[in-house]
Amino acid sequence: MKEYIERLRDGSLKMHAIESEVEDTDRAVAIRRAFIEEETGNSFKTAGSYSMSTERAAKKNCENMIGAVQIPLGVAGKLKVNGEYADGEFYIPLATTEGALIASINRGCKAITKAGGADVRIQRDGMTRAPVFAAKSVAHAMDIIRWVETHRDELKAAAESTTSHGKLTDITCFIVGTSVYTRIEFFTGDAMGMNMVTIASEKIAEIIAEKTGAVLVALSGNLCCDKKPAAVNLVMGRGKTVAAGVFLSDDMVRDIFKTDAKTMMEVNNRKNLEGSARAGALGFNAHAANVIAAMFLACGQDPAHVVEGSNTITTVDLVEGGVYVAVTLPSLQVGTIGGGTGLDTQHECLSLLGCAGGGEKSGDNSKKLAEIIASAVLAGELSLIGALGAGHLARAHKTLGR
Repeated sequence: MKEYIERLRDGSLKMHAIESEVEDTDRAVAIRRAFIEEETGNSFKTAGSYSMSTERAAKKNCENMIGAVQIPLGVAGKLKVNGEYADGEFYIPLATTEGALIASINRGCKAITKAGGADVRIQRDGMTRAPVFAAKSVAHAMDIIRWVETHRDELKAAAESTTSHGKLTDITCFIVGTSVYTRIEFFTGDAMGMNMVTIASEKIAEIIAEKTGAVLVALSGNLCCDKKPAAVNLVMGRGKTVAAGVFLSDDMVRDIFKTDAKTMMEVNNRKNLEGSARAGALGFNAHAANVIAAMFLACGQDPAHVVEGSNTITTVDLVEGGVYVAVTLPSLQVGTIGGGTGLDTQHECLSLLGCAGGGEKSGDNSKKLAEIIASAVLAGELSLIGALGAGHLARAHKTLGR
């Protein structure tokens, strides 16, 4: 090990190249960790204790790996889900460091299950990439768009030649002066699909540039819009657009949440809707990102896509005999193959939900996961709105959040 550390220090060996010389990936990780410890004077003894297979992690998920960061994993539920892909009762895996979060979600799960389950449906499913081109003039920009609109079949065939699972479903064009954006959307099966759509979009972009004289400036022009707050995802959707709702009787609201239906509606209107609007927020919810982040970490999803998930809109309707609470997630981006889903602990969590790997029909497992996450978000919203209505939020955090 000392020889490798000396070479790292003198620059004759790069950190990313250790695996090319050391066949055992655990040893490569240990060499890199020892080098960082010597260079910085910090110990990474705990980070160096892990159970995952580095054969995959160090080669496919994390460059320059030196160990692993552990996040406590808990469960909530059971949560009854009445979906088209998820139909049953599920324990919900949640990786978090926030005390009181799982207890809160668990209370929402109890309410939903007692009420007969969350009805959940997926409205649309499509991952996007939006190349940006430079045109010579506004007239040329419009010519580019017209060419794209009249050659969709040709572009679809070219895109789908790059993947065995992806299907091009739409291309929407936008102009800003001499900039032309093509927001390309794909069905990506059980993969979250960003790599898939990037490769396919590159093929499309090459053809557009060749046929129209447009200059490809960037393969992503931010109208996708990936990992950033954006109204386009709230309006047009990205990934799965999914909604979940449940009816709670007046007795259930009183017994479980210690409040009443009218108070829950007022909390939601004044906090989640009016307060969010006044703040200029793109999400109109209590804490959807809390639930999405905890499930994403547990299930190997890209945590940066919590941004798009936070677009959630929560609604509370007074109905005869109780209240109907729903969440709408316009842009939930999830997959059950690829990325972090193959890591050992994350695969175990997906298996707990019965949606690890590819589905019997392409896309079924990722849709199942989306339905479960949306139902868990509903549980989290119910519990927090109820706690605020009953004045219990601070008390819960004093008890569980320290």
